[in-house]
Amino acid sequence: MVERELRHEMAVLPIGVVRELTGLSDRQIRYYDQQELITPQRGNGKQRRYSLKDVDRLFEIADYLDLGYSIADIHEMDAKKLAASHREDEAAMRRVFADELLRIGRFSKGNSFRQ
Repeated sequence: MVERELRHEMAVLPIGVVRELTGLSDRQIRYYDQQELITPQRGNGKQRRYSLKDVDRLFEIADYLDLGYSIADIHEMDAKKLAASHREDEAAMRRVFADELLRIGRFSKGNSFRQ
């Protein structure tokens, strides 16, 4: 599964292929890059190289725009998703920390493996 995710993130597609896949113009794709809605990698000669993840993101952007959302709205939604993700990560870390404290507490109260 990890290998598949890594392949999905490999930036190997030139803008022409992305244009064909998405139906967007080169200008639209570059504009979304300028607006920091996507961040393609740069290859030799500073050419943009896109991943399948970038292509998925472009479809998502196009869908939002078709639904009437603005670029600013998309940025706001992204910020909310990022904040929610950080909260989830923080909650997961707290659970791990609490579990570790409980585990350590079991052994620090005179309990040990020796009986």
